[in-house]
Amino acid sequence: MPVVRPSRTLLALAIALCAALPASLAAQMETTTPRGADEGDGPHERLILRGATIIDGTGAPPMGPVDIVIEGDRIVQIQTVGYPGVPINEDSRPGGATREMDLSGMFIMPGFVDMHAHTGGAGKAAQPEYVYKLWMGHGITTSRGVGHGPMMWGLQEKALAERNEIVAPRMFTYARPGEAWDEGPVDSPEKAREWVRWAAAVDVEGAKIDGLKLGAMDPDIMSAVIDEAHRHGLGTVAHLGQMGVPRMTALDAAEVGLDMMTHYYGLFESMLTDFSIQDWPLNYNYQDEQHRFGNVGRLWNQAAEPGSEQWNELIDRFLELGFGIDPTMTIYEASRDVMRAREADFHEEYTLPSQWDFYQPSRRAHGSYWFYWTSEDEYHWKRFFNKWMVFLNDYKNAGGRVTTGSDSGFIYKLYGFDYIRELELLREAGFHPVEVIRSATLFGAEELHDPRGAPIDFGILRAGLKADMVVVDENPLENLKVLYGNGAPRLNDDTGETERVGGIKYTIKDGIVYDAQRLLEDVREMVRKAKEQRAVSDG
Repeated sequence: MPVVRPSRTLLALAIALCAALPASLAAQMETTTPRGADEGDGPHERLILRGATIIDGTGAPPMGPVDIVIEGDRIVQIQTVGYPGVPINEDSRPGGATREMDLSGMFIMPGFVDMHAHTGGAGKAAQPEYVYKLWMGHGITTSRGVGHGPMMWGLQEKALAERNEIVAPRMFTYARPGEAWDEGPVDSPEKAREWVRWAAAVDVEGAKIDGLKLGAMDPDIMSAVIDEAHRHGLGTVAHLGQMGVPRMTALDAAEVGLDMMTHYYGLFESMLTDFSIQDWPLNYNYQDEQHRFGNVGRLWNQAAEPGSEQWNELIDRFLELGFGIDPTMTIYEASRDVMRAREADFHEEYTLPSQWDFYQPSRRAHGSYWFYWTSEDEYHWKRFFNKWMVFLNDYKNAGGRVTTGSDSGFIYKLYGFDYIRELELLREAGFHPVEVIRSATLFGAEELHDPRGAPIDFGILRAGLKADMVVVDENPLENLKVLYGNGAPRLNDDTGETERVGGIKYTIKDGIVYDAQRLLEDVREMVRKAKEQRAVSDG
């Protein structure tokens, strides 16, 4: 069926409507600091990056040295210029640069894609600039907001980022059905279709379907959302949730056309062995978040075993349906080891005090469920992770698309840093390091472009595509930890001292070169000032 897509000029409607948001959302709408004249170098008429080794995002092995020519916001040429350890023949190199950078010995990858992003809200991020610079400082050049914030505000931010008027990744806006709409609740298939048409008209890229609360979206309404979204070139992703999975497992959702699941909800429920629903304890209460998160971990021994007929049939059916999985393992990792997440070495310098407060045990704050977290809870979550990881690796090996998302801002997980942790968790699941990079780049780009039937515009290093890149001076395939903003500790045998190596050196978006370490220095200063202000107010 042909995609019907309204003119992007209707985005102006979204920006105009932003002013009409209710006061209750105003606290989540801090003004983003405009990009400073000294923030980012470019775009350039002809920028040449010289002598690096590339990891192109396709799954191909590294290759170098190469020169990359960028004109404006596009890659126009990638040329091998020699062999490792052999002097380069300068006459063979592309010329005519208006700006060039010697990146000899460094590694270049496509910009990273975070497929599950929230910019934050009241009580968490002091301002979007904090979140954006953490993302960009970790090489994230594209984020899928589910949502970034209130829908209309998110569309406004997307427009600013697209014009590079703010230091921020490229943004894709996925909205919850009924969000920002004044035509009443989406409580019927007809209303669902109306909302989708309206959302498409204000330039939303997709529907994010939640099954979190009482009255989780009924199957006929969800089916209507998905079908109408596809008619208009919108993508669909679902956080299915325990309140909805008895009627809509991941398999059920895939059967009615859902493009992608995020998290894990509905996955094991698609292959339960003894019951048609999880064997909940009879005193379970979903409103108690320790019940909610503690019991999910106990699903591991209620589902089919790896390699079983039921397990393999699910993989095969997902493949037939072209179903994508965005696992966001990092956001649940604290459940298997809360001390590791709580004591991460970056919190002191990079976590705002307001964000830290939000993480603490609370009956009101989402994801702050550490009321009395036990070794039994962590045991079951470790077993859950083991089985989950086997499924993800099996699905990837069978040809399935597994992407990278972080869902940071909750559960001791920090923007940017815990995106990199997601890469490490994919490696733990059995992905080859090159497969990890592919999940973080090409696969995310494909998932974002497929609904429109369009070829990718970023996600691999190729002439003609957007100049979005990550530059690091250590080999990330040997150690993904060098992608963390504060690098990785390594003993210097000459001095006998432990030093930090790595940390992304440059993040390039739309041909604009950002000093990633300077972006993170700005974040540290925001945190320092926030702590100083708190000390004064508490004094």
